[in-house]
Amino acid sequence: MTAYKVVNPATGQTESEFPEATDVEIQDALDRSADAYRTWRASDVKDRVAVLERVAELYAERKDELASLITREMGKPVTQARGEIDITVSIYRYYAENGPGFLADEELDVVAGGSAVVRKEGIGPLLGIMPWNFPYYQVARFAAPNLMLGNTILLKHAPQCPESALAMEKIFRDAGLPDGAYINLFASNEQVSTIIADPRVQGISLTGSERAGAAVAEQAGRHLKKVVLELGGSDPFLVLRPADLDRTVKNAFFGRYGNAGQACNAAKRIIVLADQYEEFTRKFAETVKGVTPGDPTEEGTFMGPLSSRQAVENLAAQIEDAVANGATLLAGGKPLDREGAWFEPTVLTNVGPGMRAFQEELFGPAAVIYKVETEDEAVALANNTPYGLGAAIATDDPERALRVAAQLDTGMVYVNEAGGTAAELPFGGVKRSGIGRELGKYGMEEFANKKLVRVRR
Repeated sequence: MTAYKVVNPATGQTESEFPEATDVEIQDALDRSADAYRTWRASDVKDRVAVLERVAELYAERKDELASLITREMGKPVTQARGEIDITVSIYRYYAENGPGFLADEELDVVAGGSAVVRKEGIGPLLGIMPWNFPYYQVARFAAPNLMLGNTILLKHAPQCPESALAMEKIFRDAGLPDGAYINLFASNEQVSTIIADPRVQGISLTGSERAGAAVAEQAGRHLKKVVLELGGSDPFLVLRPADLDRTVKNAFFGRYGNAGQACNAAKRIIVLADQYEEFTRKFAETVKGVTPGDPTEEGTFMGPLSSRQAVENLAAQIEDAVANGATLLAGGKPLDREGAWFEPTVLTNVGPGMRAFQEELFGPAAVIYKVETEDEAVALANNTPYGLGAAIATDDPERALRVAAQLDTGMVYVNEAGGTAAELPFGGVKRSGIGRELGKYGMEEFANKKLVRVRR
């Protein structure tokens, strides 16, 4: 039975299935990717710009079709699905516009005379292993900068996103990218290991779970391949006496429950100073109780189903463990009794050490609210996690914002907004949240050969 199939999480029905690649097809893809690299790396930068510009245009032209695919595949409400297309378009346009500048030679001061420059070049075929929660956006973060560099792409997408995976491959083909420069692979885990081991493949980028990241990093290390890993997160949202508490509640709500809470950088742990805790918690819980999950194909739906029944079961087990050990449910807390993968939007308080919800990532529509007495206690709690992806701070005091930001063990800090994303802003974390950065100029440097050219006169 194939792993690559569309099981509509709104209905539980299997809508399409696709065969896994054969070993012969994997070897053919490796051959084609290596051949394409030899020509793509030598292509004029203007030609790469033209391809990325056309990719952006095609995403924009096909927005409604592309959005409907992921609504069926992983349950994203159609309005949010179209929003994902918009940010995807902006990423391809960003690298088309800024890529040539990022590729410019960097001149070095040479003490001994003569000249020296650092040139940024591609390194070869790369393997991307991408997740289901943002099917187009995650691929764009990896593919856009690396195609601009002259690298070629082998893309293994999540098994539940085969139709959107094929739609992306078609976009690159229709945009004029040479054959073999971007290849979609319905590969098995064993075949992924084969690809990682192949000497032609020079790097691996994975966005996904800690388990998957550790497995890929181990294999890549064995074969001396570089990795970029964007893994889990348990991002804190620190409420440090903002004057506009209603605005803060709104920011925290959208930061937690967008995409049904299925985002690595969602505001999963809300940490509130004691003097605003009661009011914030009451307003936040009221807001959450006002949300009813609905048909993701309808325009007015904010929250649809989770991605799968397995996701529902995982979240239910974490919440049941918390409640059994003394946590308080202020809203939701259980799966909905209907076909598909539905879960109530949930709010937990009184979560403490020893509970799974205290240390594990809750990947779904469940927020945990903590009360603290001081700023120092807020920082300590924020850092008391194995993750270090992002954080948000709500405050009207600029000095406090910078002071707290400096103490947070995260790769990103957002002040007076929930964690977000933009093509020009680097994305990535520390600790168990991953290795490396995507987006911005930093995203174009991860798989680049920074080649020194020294001329002695």
